[in-house]
Order: sequence, then structure tokens, then C-alpha cells
Amino acid sequence: MKKRTTATKRVSSAKTKAGDLATLITEVRDLIQGARRGVVSVVDTFQVMTNFQIGRRIVEHEQKGTKRAAYGAEVLKELSARLTEEFGRGFSVTNLKLMRLFFIENQHRIGQSVTDQLKLPSQKSQSPSDQLAISQTLSRKSEGISFTLSWTHYVELLGIKDPEERGFYEIESANAGWNVRELKRQKASCLYERLALSRDKAGIKRLAKEGQMIMRAEDMLKEPLVLEFLGLDEKPRYSESALESALITHLESFLLELGKGFLFEARQKRFTFDGDHYFLDLVFYNRLLRCYVVIDLKLEKLTHQDLGQMQMYVNYYDREVKLADENPTIGLLLCKEKKDAIVKLTLPKDANIHAKEYQLYLPSKELLRQKLLDWAREEEIAGKKPPSISKTPPAKRKDAGR
Repeated sequence: MKKRTTATKRVSSAKTKAGDLATLITEVRDLIQGARRGVVSVVDTFQVMTNFQIGRRIVEHEQKGTKRAAYGAEVLKELSARLTEEFGRGFSVTNLKLMRLFFIENQHRIGQSVTDQLKLPSQKSQSPSDQLAISQTLSRKSEGISFTLSWTHYVELLGIKDPEERGFYEIESANAGWNVRELKRQKASCLYERLALSRDKAGIKRLAKEGQMIMRAEDMLKEPLVLEFLGLDEKPRYSESALESALITHLESFLLELGKGFLFEARQKRFTFDGDHYFLDLVFYNRLLRCYVVIDLKLEKLTHQDLGQMQMYVNYYDREVKLADENPTIGLLLCKEKKDAIVKLTLPKDANIHAKEYQLYLPSKELLRQKLLDWAREEEIAGKKPPSISKTPPAKRKDAGR
């Protein structure tokens, strides 16, 4: 009996040591991985700041010298050759131009623009000591600038000409942790324009300064939802169940398209009332709004029967499922075609139900901008202030962010 007790203790001790070793290995692994992530983050930040400063010095050199294009091209060519010879890749003429543009587009972060400072009182009257003092002042001011993304992110953002749109994507990339691939997808899906269509002038301004802030149901809505990642044919050769299955298969992409704070809960949620069975396509919970979001998919145009059925689902969740401290349930009908008149006449004004169109291909940036302009004119006719949207005809815009 004593020998058996001793053997048991040995086994227990061995298990304890193994457990301690596993814990140690996990902790050390976490430290190493964290350190490596930190190193990558520091390297990214250092690279962005270095490129910002290189761009600043290129601009300063141009301001102090002749402004002939040929001269500037030769300077960049010579600078590229010297830097590449000494430091290797990464300093091509194209990259130096990007650094220059990066500084120009972000010099407002310092405060007063470098151009204005270099022209006080005038370039010709500045002595070398004045120019040195200006350069040192700008260097000190730029030390406090923070960039939160990688250089590859900022290169992608430089393709967006509209500064407000560019600011929105920068904020969202940082807040949502988008990698460059996700940033490109959101740009290609015209997320900024689709969100702007559901906002007034003040709301569009907030998008540029704060990103997408989820405070109410309307904040998460966009028009249309873009489901190009499903790979389905635009022609109606599929059923609602096929669309639903494709969304579940690509759930991560669908959650990204829906927006912030969404958690998946169920599909084909069954309800039984008076012996009749009903099936709700998708159920989500939004942790930011602290409410359920129930979704029904419709392949055809929306009908008043669809709206009535969604009202039934929302009522059920509000009365039977949601907790007392949670917010009212949101109903979302995704359809191929909606009729605004049907929605307005069927639903009461305070209904927490929304109908949004979806499409299976990436939208046209020009068409969305034209839709924004049309909407702005309607607001103006109705006596409201229109949003500040450029009225340059879409066909003439050369927007690299499309």
C-alpha cells in the first residue's frame, strides 16, 4: 500500500512538473511572439517616420532651389542612385516621389504648411541661417507626429485624391486592424461612399474625422451591401438557401462587410406560432449596439409581406429573447430590389426595421458619386443643406482610389 502511494505521488509530481513546463513554454512563446510583433510595429513606425522626413527634405530642397521640372527630376534621379548604391533597394525614383507626396499630403499634421513657412518673408530674402532655423523648427514639430499604419498602407492611401475620404480609410484601417488586402477591398467596394449615402453633411464630416462610429442602428447601415466575395453569378440562378450557405461559408468576409461589433449566433432560426413554422435566415448580435440584429434574405424585390414578417421576428426577439438591459432588436432585410414607397407605407416611422439592397459585384465609384450628387440636389430642393461633395462630373474625375 505504501509503495502504491509513493508511485502515485511520483506520477502526480511528474504531471505537475510537465504542467509547469508547459506553462513556462507557453509564457516564453508568448513573450517571443509579442516581442517580434512589437519589433515589426516599431520597424513599420520608424520606416514611415523616416520616409516622412525624407519627403520633407526633398520638398525643402525644391522650395529653396529652382522650380523647373527638369531640375527636380534630375535631383531625384541622382538622389536615388546615391541612396541605392549605399543602402540598397527601396530608394527608387518612384519611391522618392511617393515619400515627397506623403509629406505634402500629411504636412498639415505639423501645423502650418512648410510652403508657407519657407515663404516668410520671402525665399530670396532668407539667409542660410534662416533656412536652417526653419528646417530645425519643422524637425522638432514633426517629432510629435504619430503614424499608426505601415508604409504599405500609406502608399495605398496616397492613391485616394479626396483628403476626407483618405482620412476615413486611414482611421478605419487603424481602428479595425485592416491589413493592406482588406484596405484594398474596402476601397474597391466604395465603403466611404456607401456609408456617406445614409448620412447628412455633418455625418459625412464625422466619417472623415472619426471613422465609422456605431452609436445607433443607422450608423451600421450602408447602401448597397457588396457581396462580391461570394463568387455567385449575378443572374438569379441560385436560391435563397444557396445565398445563405455562401454567406456562412464566407462568414469572416460577411462580418467585415456588415461592419463593427457583429457576432454570429444562428442560421435558419425556427419559430412556431399557432402550428405554423417560420425560419429566420440569419441572427447576429452587435456588441457595440448591445442588441440582436436579425437578417432575412430576399432574391426578388421587397414586398409588404416581407416587411410584415420581419416585424413579427423583431417583436418576438424583443418580447421573448432580449434581456431587460439590452437595446431593441434591429431587423435587416437584404434584397435585390427595394421600393422605398412600400417601406414607408408599410412600416411605422419608429420601426427598427431597415431594407437594404445587395449586389454581387463591386460597385462603380462614379455611379455612387453621381448618386451622392443626386441625393444632395434632392436635399437642397427640400430646403436642407447638401453635403459638401465635389460637383466635378464623375467622368472627368481621375480618382486613383477607385
